[in-house]
Amino acid sequence: MKKIIYKSWTKWSLILALIFMVSACEESFDTNGLDVDSPSNVTSFEINGVAGTIDQKTGTIAVTLPYGTDVTAVNPEIILEEGSTSNLDLNSTINFTNAVKFRVINGNLYKDYTINVTVLSPIKSFKINNVAATINDVSKTITMVLPENTDLTALQPVIELTEGVSISPTSGTTIDFTNSVTFVITANGKTVNYTANVGVPVSGVTVAFLGTAATRAEITNMDEITAANWLFANFTGAKYISFDSVLNGADLSDVNVIWWHFDSATNLPAVAFNPAVTTALKNFRTDGGNLLLTSFASQYVDALGIVPSGKGPNNVFGDFPPNGFVDGNNWGMSFVGHENHPIFQGLVTYEAGKANLLQSGTFRLNHTAWWFLPEWGGYTNGEGWRNQTGGTNLASEAWDNSLDGRVTIAEFPNTGTDKNVIVISMGAYDWYNEANSSGVPSQANEFIGNIILLTQNSINYLAEN
Repeated sequence: MKKIIYKSWTKWSLILALIFMVSACEESFDTNGLDVDSPSNVTSFEINGVAGTIDQKTGTIAVTLPYGTDVTAVNPEIILEEGSTSNLDLNSTINFTNAVKFRVINGNLYKDYTINVTVLSPIKSFKINNVAATINDVSKTITMVLPENTDLTALQPVIELTEGVSISPTSGTTIDFTNSVTFVITANGKTVNYTANVGVPVSGVTVAFLGTAATRAEITNMDEITAANWLFANFTGAKYISFDSVLNGADLSDVNVIWWHFDSATNLPAVAFNPAVTTALKNFRTDGGNLLLTSFASQYVDALGIVPSGKGPNNVFGDFPPNGFVDGNNWGMSFVGHENHPIFQGLVTYEAGKANLLQSGTFRLNHTAWWFLPEWGGYTNGEGWRNQTGGTNLASEAWDNSLDGRVTIAEFPNTGTDKNVIVISMGAYDWYNEANSSGVPSQANEFIGNIILLTQNSINYLAEN
């Protein structure tokens, strides 16, 4: 009898232990796996006497330093809970240009931290007629687009500066922005030049947004809706045309640029391949009309004879709600070698010829219809692609400075001056950030300004050629 009682007690002890473990795990999950009261905390963190803001729950330390601070070789001051150590090497200087991660350990407890150091921009804000400019401290550029028909010859920027910084020309000065304007920033006896580019949409341009819906109001895809809304808000000559109207003989003679942004499906709709439609759009192009094809619409280059048969995008894929994912990296592009091309002017870059389009942590569907060069299609590299398609590859993925890996942005043809087709085909070209599979709304995309400017530049470039 004692053995049975003993086994029974052992059995119940195990069950109780398991319940305790499950409860402990649930409590751990409630704090995202971090024991915010553990003795392995950072209690103080400073750089050059500036205290960082410590979030113990997320394990992040944020430090904002004055303009001009060199963060490439810094000796931080850190105080830990008594008895703790860290793997941060304080005997050597640390480069805080990018986020720095380290671990604090106390006995068998540990906590991971990430340090994010921000150096203040010399220019807090730059506005003309209450329109805010995009300021890029890496490329030293100030970029903005004003409404159509704005007179650029006599504008007065309102400039707010960081403490201790001066600028010339000064805030309120009347300036001609027809061409680029150089602003001289001075702080602590040192000067640096910022280049301001102020533009307007090409005046008098008629841009038609092409779609499968009968009317603009009947578009259902949110990415297409967002793109169309932007176009109609910024181009007074914008109009909507449906594929059915093209099929039925719509007059396209007054249209300068047709933009088809198709994000609804990887396969193009059957109506797009109707001979009456393809003939009308081929004639439109022959008569001097221009085409902007984005997202899955990039595939249309084949049906319209813009590329030789079978030479359209060879790598087409993408998720659809509620699927999709959140990625921990910014998504961007490399246009090294084409930095001076008009469609890239004014983009916020993180180094020469490289710009981000989609921010890390943003829910994304990755709608892609590009050319994959090294392994498929017999292209081998960018030169092979150019020879076989008759196009110019303007951009690839961010890591690909030789532009030999993917074709993400292209123009056609590659000869003469009449380059009347632009294709933007990478998944980072994303106008609308859906909620994730749990219904949680996505964060705003920090780099949407680059998508907008890239599109506007492309329309203007096509209209002017």
